[in-house]
Amino acid sequence: MWTKHHKKRYLGRLVMPAITAVFLTYFGYHSVHGEFGLKATERFDAQLIDRKARLATLVEKRAMIEKEVALLSDGSLERDMLDEKARFALNMSRPDEIVIFH
Repeated sequence: MWTKHHKKRYLGRLVMPAITAVFLTYFGYHSVHGEFGLKATERFDAQLIDRKARLATLVEKRAMIEKEVALLSDGSLERDMLDEKARFALNMSRPDEIVIFH
């Protein structure tokens, strides 16, 4: 009968905890600094706030443009609006007028 006697290795006891520590460190680092980590989430939230503010300004601008179009394309054409748009498009004015573009 053959028997093998193994020496007790103290290094063998540290292998599993070391591998576990390496995995926890890797995943812990990427959960904070990774592409979808905590810091990236903060950047996404800041970007969302900026884009919502920009959307609000664009919605206001679109409402103003839609109002102007409604005045131009309505059944009764507004003479003032037509005159204003024609002068702006042709870059013309009367000699006694002061024109301020905004």
